[in-house]
Amino acid sequence: MGRYGGYYGEEEELDRPDLNKCPDCDCFFAGEKCPLCGKVCPENMRAGNRAAVKPKKHKGSSDSGKVVYLNWYYSWWFIILMTLFMPLVGIILLITSHHDTWKKVLFGVIAALYMIGSFFGFGRIFSGISDIFDSPVDKSLTREEYVEKCVGITPEEICRSTDGYEDEFMCIELRVIEKVTYIDGYTEKNYVCYLCEAVDGGEYKIVVRDCLLEDQQRFVAGDVITVYGEGAGECEVFGSDYNYTKAPCVNAAYAELKK
Repeated sequence: MGRYGGYYGEEEELDRPDLNKCPDCDCFFAGEKCPLCGKVCPENMRAGNRAAVKPKKHKGSSDSGKVVYLNWYYSWWFIILMTLFMPLVGIILLITSHHDTWKKVLFGVIAALYMIGSFFGFGRIFSGISDIFDSPVDKSLTREEYVEKCVGITPEEICRSTDGYEDEFMCIELRVIEKVTYIDGYTEKNYVCYLCEAVDGGEYKIVVRDCLLEDQQRFVAGDVITVYGEGAGECEVFGSDYNYTKAPCVNAAYAELKK
């Protein structure tokens, strides 16, 4: 199998102390002249006069073109298994292995992120990231600026072109039918929502997701509300009877209850 940490290759030194050596051809021979080039062997290259060849120290660089023999427990598959089931053993094997430093660092970072995610929960971490970088509503605007950007639309308009109003600022007047629950499968975060309809009734249903930035309140069936928010495509919600409803969704930044 080869020696641990050993190499083989063209650079491996070979010497015959009992023979003369040609300084040009590196050829060993017993006579006076090199059989390849015909040069007379100088005194310092004759048998018994040459200095002993010192073995080379090999660093084992991954780009040296040489083969490195490693024990099986330093294989990546075993280090990964140990990191998953016995983290301390996995870390020790990683540090003492002969793998490239950048690979050790990369693997260590990935393993650390995995352990942190396992301890605290991936859902909680991703939810926090989502809240920072993908807030349901624009928090950079004041209430006045937000309301000014909203364009008035009707329930029929958003129902007929749900995708066309996604991420668009809108103002819409609705009547609350019931409180429902929307589950975001990506962040494992539950949102309180309201299934609503046009004030004068009709078949068009709209889901208002509670993302209110101020004036937090709870609406009840029959309330007429004016919603200032952003289109969020379609979503599925379930009510008190656990029946699912799929309808256009509006992320409500502000909502006013009509007296």
